[in-house]
Amino acid sequence: MASERLQKIIARAGLGSRRAAEELILAGRVRVNGRVVRELGAKADDRRDRIEVDGRRLAAEELVYLLLHKPRGVVATLSDPERRPTVGDLMTDVPVRVYPVGRLDFSTSGVLLMTNDGALAQGLLHPKGKVPKTYVVKLDRQMSDAEVERWRQGVELDEGRTQPAEVRVLRHERGKTWLEVTLHQGMNRQIHRMAEAGGMTVMRLARVAFAGLTAEDLRPGRWRPLTIDELRALKKSYGVPKRVRAQPALVQPRAMKPRPARSGRSETKPRAADRRASRGRARERH
Repeated sequence: MASERLQKIIARAGLGSRRAAEELILAGRVRVNGRVVRELGAKADDRRDRIEVDGRRLAAEELVYLLLHKPRGVVATLSDPERRPTVGDLMTDVPVRVYPVGRLDFSTSGVLLMTNDGALAQGLLHPKGKVPKTYVVKLDRQMSDAEVERWRQGVELDEGRTQPAEVRVLRHERGKTWLEVTLHQGMNRQIHRMAEAGGMTVMRLARVAFAGLTAEDLRPGRWRPLTIDELRALKKSYGVPKRVRAQPALVQPRAMKPRPARSGRSETKPRAADRRASRGRARERH
């Protein structure tokens, strides 16, 4: 695991919040390899360094790698000042503290990795990795061939032109456009902003694959551990995790309450065939 700030390691070990961990450090109650550390910016590796609080050594956590199908209406953080549901609420039965790898918007559903392996998160999020992220997108009007090509070549945004994207039109329906879009960069709200730059609005957005991983057969609000084969594929393609081994047995969480059903087929729900096709192509690319 990569070096992390001491207060983060202490909080993750269950000794209180990060603020409480900072107070422990400032009070001189924390030692790293026998030396008292009082600097809040100090870093350590809990799998290599001997970290002690009040003379008791912190045990390194088992590394855990989970794939969550994030529902719409859930924040991709562990806490929210507005008290909205968070992905942390969906992971209460996981015996270690895990955090999301990257972000998905509040209204975006789909694949989200959860882990306590900082090196894996850093490796998959670093721009040089160009990790593919595949989405199914619904736009509020019919998109022209020229507009599709513009998305493929790059759209001019405030911070510059987006990198080329893989774009395939799934269908036009009732004046709306369904797309499959694969990005290799991580600009904030990139698809929304690409649409807005062309005078369009995203009506529905779902991430169907991340780094070749899919949430196939996983209901919204549910998670599963990554398989050994999936971890090996990640290591082969992106160099993380540093060590591949079987994960500890974990208990599945309770499912979220389903949203009230609406009469008739929702026009904003991606067709099952589109989702299956997108997942298949994501696996082929991986």
